Amino acid sequence: MDIKGTRMVSDGRTAQEIFAEVIGNPARRKFGFGQKLAIVNVDFQRAYTDIAAFPTAYETDPRQIEYVNTISALARAKGMPVVWTRVAYKDDAADAGVWGTRTNTPDSLQNIKYDSERHQYDPRCAFGPDDLHYTKRMPSAFFETQLASYLVWHKVDTVVVTGGSTSGCVRATAVDALSHGYRTIVPIETCADKHASYHFANLTDLQLKYADVEPVQTVIDWLEAPECSKVGA
Repeated sequence: MDIKGTRMVSDGRTAQEIFAEVIGNPARRKFGFGQKLAIVNVDFQRAYTDIAAFPTAYETDPRQIEYVNTISALARAKGMPVVWTRVAYKDDAADAGVWGTRTNTPDSLQNIKYDSERHQYDPRCAFGPDDLHYTKRMPSAFFETQLASYLVWHKVDTVVVTGGSTSGCVRATAVDALSHGYRTIVPIETCADKHASYHFANLTDLQLKYADVEPVQTVIDWLEAPECSKVGA
């Protein structure tokens, strides 16, 4: 019987090999950049970046935060917003909801408390005086936060999502960015996850469905281009 669809493929390739094939497809149409972008830096806090201190932390590209600082500085210089999120919960963790019920150890998500070491930003992050900062409680940077209205006020049409984890909060934020009508860009080197399989499988899925997954240099080149002029709110 001839079929038009696809039965699930299992061909022995790694997630990284599949990603390399997908990202190398020159025929894949892109959403592209619009007129004004925002950089949304997701959860650059020590719980997830300080691999010397916390078992919940992870590192993919050791230059991740350097790249994030670079594109954030370029965006600021063009009058484009930069946003930083992080996660924390009140003392009884009730605001974690069902997400906080699977485990209850010192390393558990819901036990990241305000002003704790795990809540602290990574000291390598370089902030601007007008950057927006807020603490979120669920995976997406859009969920029950001021982000959507902030981007509307700034007349943003493109969202660049960085941070961690690729398979968790980055993915959730990118999907919500597209759902809100934004062109969505995920720079490869600016995202991190605990395992190459999770990382590359989710980059593949984002590229196929929800975002343009690009080398960070693509974002740098766009921001440095003469036609990308300084804009106002």
